[in-house]
Amino acid sequence: MSRLSLRTYSYGGELRVELTGELDLSSARQFEEALRRLEREEPELLVLDLRSLKFLDSMGLRLILSANTRANREGRHLKLLEGGKAVRRIFRLTGVDERLDIVGSSASD
Repeated sequence: MSRLSLRTYSYGGELRVELTGELDLSSARQFEEALRRLEREEPELLVLDLRSLKFLDSMGLRLILSANTRANREGRHLKLLEGGKAVRRIFRLTGVDERLDIVGSSASD
């Protein structure tokens, strides 16, 4: 079973979620529930900090895309802080990096 840790920070109209560990099938429910709870606060900007995320599978990718769709539909914005090599590779291979607002660079590869 993989481990995912979520830490949340609030800065005015911005909510930042720092993900550490692995976002995959076994942690998907935890992530989805946390995200939905945060979205109820209706932040203008929701930032997913992926810099400490070690692994992302297709389920995690789907959840991030769904969050982006909801944000767009509700007039909010979702931004991602770029993850490490493994995470960037998944985004690049699927073409998702062109559909999401991804900024910054990884602190370590």
